[in-house]
Amino acid sequence: MLNWMKRIVKRILGINNGITYKDCIKMGMKVGTNVLQLHEVTFDYSHCWLIEIGNDVVFAPQVYLLAHDASTKKDLNYTKIAKIKIKDGAFIGARAIIMPGVTIGRNAIIAAGSVVVKSVPDGMIAGGNPAKIIGKTEDYIQKHRELLETSKKYDEKWTIHNGITEDMRNQMSKELDDTSGYVV
Repeated sequence: MLNWMKRIVKRILGINNGITYKDCIKMGMKVGTNVLQLHEVTFDYSHCWLIEIGNDVVFAPQVYLLAHDASTKKDLNYTKIAKIKIKDGAFIGARAIIMPGVTIGRNAIIAAGSVVVKSVPDGMIAGGNPAKIIGKTEDYIQKHRELLETSKKYDEKWTIHNGITEDMRNQMSKELDDTSGYVV
């Protein structure tokens, strides 16, 4: 297959052609300090300079940041573009999609699988499709702080990266049959 055909097929299939977050930064995307999991995020390379990420932001796997929306292209011959701003301390859950024109406020949480089409204020939790405000970050953290006191806790040895054994995996699975726990 010719190279130009391969590029078109990859573009149609949504394959990022090996573009990394470092490439997006070179193109003008702004990223603060202590941002975690950038390598598992899909950035809108065609408009990555419209993406701003603050400090201490955490991305769960397979998040999409889309600074353009081509749904208007067919009828208007124009594609909507707008900035995406993710402010300090935000958490973006797995497979969330952040659409153009959205600001995620400081210390906000976006639930996994959410499609965020409207901005989320500081300190709020949003989830769903389309995402709606479902609570306050402060209340959510306090609830889990209280649950942490009585829940089963596991240290870093209980993770894949630190050598969890088959026996430990089985033990954890049994202990968490009817409840949840926490791992460092």
